[in-house]
Amino acid sequence: MSVAVGEPVRRDRELGHEAYKLMGRLFPLCRSLTGAGVRETFAVLQERLPLIVTEVPSGAQVLDWTIPDEWTIRDAYVARADGTRVIDFRTSNLHVVSYSEPVRATMSLEELRPRLHTLPDRPDLVPYRTSYHERTWGFCLSHRALLALDPGDYEVVVDSTLAPGHLVYAELELEGESDDEILISTYVCHPSLANDNLSGIVVAAMVASGLACRRRRHGYRFLFAPGTLGPLAWLDRNRHRLEQVRHGLTISCAGDDGPFTYKRSRRGDAEVDAAAEVALRDLGVPHAVLEFEPWGGDERQFCSPGFDLPLGALSRSAHAADPVNHTSADDLARIRPESLEESIRTCLAILDVLETNRTCVNLSPLGEPQLGRRGLYRSAGGAVARSEDERALLWVLNQSDGSRTLLDIARRSGLAYAAVRHAADRLEDTGLVRAT
Repeated sequence: MSVAVGEPVRRDRELGHEAYKLMGRLFPLCRSLTGAGVRETFAVLQERLPLIVTEVPSGAQVLDWTIPDEWTIRDAYVARADGTRVIDFRTSNLHVVSYSEPVRATMSLEELRPRLHTLPDRPDLVPYRTSYHERTWGFCLSHRALLALDPGDYEVVVDSTLAPGHLVYAELELEGESDDEILISTYVCHPSLANDNLSGIVVAAMVASGLACRRRRHGYRFLFAPGTLGPLAWLDRNRHRLEQVRHGLTISCAGDDGPFTYKRSRRGDAEVDAAAEVALRDLGVPHAVLEFEPWGGDERQFCSPGFDLPLGALSRSAHAADPVNHTSADDLARIRPESLEESIRTCLAILDVLETNRTCVNLSPLGEPQLGRRGLYRSAGGAVARSEDERALLWVLNQSDGSRTLLDIARRSGLAYAAVRHAADRLEDTGLVRAT
């Protein structure tokens, strides 16, 4: 009998509210590619998960990239002559361009204007901007606020430091009964953006908590890392063990009420691709399954041709189609606890398929074995309608020739994977099939 994850989570709103409460703690932290905000985020997560933090020094070569200096931000503002702050980092960490170098100056509005970033087509929103690899500075504000600024001189301050330090990422390893691993990755470099990607951090953390106390066939590795450079650093330092990664998921944008989106791995036919497709189908939730493209999140790194890991990407509203992505409208008000709960449950449903999927061999393949005397079938013959469980027994018997997995059978038959797995369990218990 294979080992199942089991019923993964409580199916009520308590779990979603717990996740939402965790988001509330993490939302104010100024996360970036490096810096205190990432470390503070890991410290909060370490209250519930035994994360191991790895530091990669500035200047280190990571594949084709170099780790930049560490950014520390203490304050940033633009103020009128009377000291009134018209742009204030303390109000929202989106107001400063991430990785802005230090500046203290008095500037006219005309001199300052090229440093001010807005969204004229969405005049009430503050954009999110970064400058990781070019030394510069700037501020972000709503276009309406920009139009309201009076001509004149302004005090401009970015109290920051760019100096040798570290990029940090965190891992949680959960051992399984085999050396095979399932890799779950989410990025941690965004500041106060709730859906993109604080929701991914929280959903991954809650999934890890749900798996930590359960018996596991696979090992699990959860990676919390700044986007692009974090996964690249992890991949560079773990080349020797990548063959252990049998399946993987990136998680992002998981807290809004949009339909689920699953993007296939680069391979397109990896087991995780089929598992996600069937799990989403069986849950009956609105969803779309997209083909792989080298655009989006950190799946680009894991699925680069030199690594080509069997890893797909799960989100709710598609990243590119989200009109409030990378703006101040991506706040906690758009997050729904029930959406977080559903995302956690969906992740665990996909993992449940990967945990329990197996190939079986029919040990009585010459014709249909008599199921009734084994207590597997209804005693009344000639019934026109058969339950899903009975049909699943026949499908498993018919398809179990050693070449098809339970997941293959669920896809071909259209039956729920849980029904197919339960049928295989019963047939194994009576000695009619054997897992290979």
